[in-house]
Amino acid sequence: MLRILNKIQRIGIVTERLPKIEEPALEEIGAQLKNRIGELFGGSLAIREVDAGSCNGCELEIQALNNPYYGIERFGVHFVASPRHADMLLVTGPVSRHMEAALRRTYDATPEPKLVIAVGECGANGGEFGVSYASCGAVSNVIPVDAVIRGCPPTPLDLMRGILEAIGKLQQNKHK
Repeated sequence: MLRILNKIQRIGIVTERLPKIEEPALEEIGAQLKNRIGELFGGSLAIREVDAGSCNGCELEIQALNNPYYGIERFGVHFVASPRHADMLLVTGPVSRHMEAALRRTYDATPEPKLVIAVGECGANGGEFGVSYASCGAVSNVIPVDAVIRGCPPTPLDLMRGILEAIGKLQQNKHK
């Protein structure tokens, strides 16, 4: 143990500094997101992510939203474990037959007004899996969808734009 501590003291800190974020699109979209969330949700948007049978490509990009580079929580967006606490469902993948009932129950458990976003090509139209004996295809074949984020997989910025678009649709419906 003492040998390890001496080595740490001798070598010092060897980690790299965090690079400065110089992506104006991220800051611009983030500011718009924060403003709309402040108006409609009291400053905090709770999202429940549901994997309905995807390859996990979209999940990796969704998880990237929480890393230090994108840091989506600074804009008022956070992910929750229960649909009962969620304002929005982010659904990935073609809906497998085994997940169909679970997705419907999750949708029913989400309080109104609820938003649903289908993520990726698989969520939008079933992708290369389509409708088959094992797949229901697109998310819209199982539950109502408010917005679609295309891409295979969509980038974190595309995800932020899609969330912003869905919130904008809710805002328009609220003013009607």
